[in-house]
Amino acid sequence: MSMKIALVTGGSSGIGQATALKLRKLGYTTYAAARRMERMKHLTKSGIHPLAMDVTDDGSMQSGVEHVVAEEGRIDVVVNDAGYGSYGALEDVPLSEARHQFEVNVFGAARLTQLVLPHMREQHGGTIINITSMGGKVCTPLGAWYHASKFALEAISDCLRMEVRPFGINVVVIEPGGIRTEWADITAEKLRMVSGTGPYAMQARAMAESMTSETYRRRESPSTLIADTIARAVTAQRPKTRYAAGYGAKPLIFLHEVLSDREFDALMRRATGMRS
Repeated sequence: MSMKIALVTGGSSGIGQATALKLRKLGYTTYAAARRMERMKHLTKSGIHPLAMDVTDDGSMQSGVEHVVAEEGRIDVVVNDAGYGSYGALEDVPLSEARHQFEVNVFGAARLTQLVLPHMREQHGGTIINITSMGGKVCTPLGAWYHASKFALEAISDCLRMEVRPFGINVVVIEPGGIRTEWADITAEKLRMVSGTGPYAMQARAMAESMTSETYRRRESPSTLIADTIARAVTAQRPKTRYAAGYGAKPLIFLHEVLSDREFDALMRRATGMRS
């Protein structure tokens, strides 16, 4: 097999870093992209190429893609993993923060995809992996903007899959459940800052405590599980359109399909420690 080229965003930690390491192990020439270059220096020991990229900065994305194509001549796999969770009551979250949530989780992925598609069309092949979440199918309290961004990325992926099929390009959605990364701690801290006081304080405290509880953290799946799932997708001759993996993902998505809205609401409020 000729050497294939992979570009992974969010490569400085968590799922992105685990994915970069997995793809390199599979023989891909792998570029790990992120803002925090200092956190990727050690990846060079594994043969990974760190790449400075901010998915909210169009110039840095353009130069990043141009750099990879100039060095390697092609891009075979793009993993859009860069993202974060913005939690807080809808009433409390400033629209500036809501826009930033979409800039990172949606527009960053969409713009990088726009930049790589001409190269994939020219080579008549490639795979775009969009990391959404089980939160792109189900919702938790106080996560309106986060879930909205993940639902949006799911819809974009579905449209894109149909558009690029004639060019031999695959589009795959990965829907992680609870994964052992920095995500929960950072999200809980933001939640406390935004809604930790005021009318939603009791809900915010319960939700934050649920996210960071020892019980929940012990149940979280390792980020390598998602990396392995991505590896299956990119090496499959005919990958699935969606892969749900990680703690809670498959059962919660199933329950969302079979329960009524109010039944599911009650389930999620109990699961997050909130009063009925």
